[in-house]
Amino acid sequence: MKFFITISLFLSILSASESIKEQYLQSYDYERMGKYSEAIKVLSPLYKKYPKGYTLNLRFGWLFFLDKKYKNAQKHYKEASLINSYALDPRLGLIRVYLATSSYHEAEQVATELLKIDYYNYYANIYITQALIAQNKFDIAYKVVSKMLALYPTDIAYLELLALVYQKTDSPYLEKLYEDILILDPNNVFVNTQMK
Repeated sequence: MKFFITISLFLSILSASESIKEQYLQSYDYERMGKYSEAIKVLSPLYKKYPKGYTLNLRFGWLFFLDKKYKNAQKHYKEASLINSYALDPRLGLIRVYLATSSYHEAEQVATELLKIDYYNYYANIYITQALIAQNKFDIAYKVVSKMLALYPTDIAYLELLALVYQKTDSPYLEKLYEDILILDPNNVFVNTQMK
């Protein structure tokens, strides 16, 4: 009898696990098709069962962000941060939400806190630079970009951010930087758009 109960419990756990996996897979399929509301809807029954699930809150944050429902995205990223206070992903997601809603000061604050934990975090440094440029804090933005270009001297994303700083500050080095970017990336949309 005890063996039967153990097997039944194992099978029910296995079945639940397969069901969860299937719901996530459906959600990914809908995301690929750009049907973000459907992707959220598929996972909603799981959220009712597991409202404190870290991965689920992180997933909802991302899907609501893609669906441009920023308040909901913010809520789920914050929840994921509370569930796993060491995780960086929800903080990065929250910064993206703040940037998308032009809440640049808030984006800067969250990025600053994240960078205290992971000083060279690639995305946090990009996001804080974007927030700083949007707030006309070009000197600080330049320092952040320079720090990261010391590590990634040919990184196009950071070179484009440096170009933005140079544009805003009328730097005499801008044209040379455009040339350097085009050597690394001849079809660079950013530079080609700027030079027209």
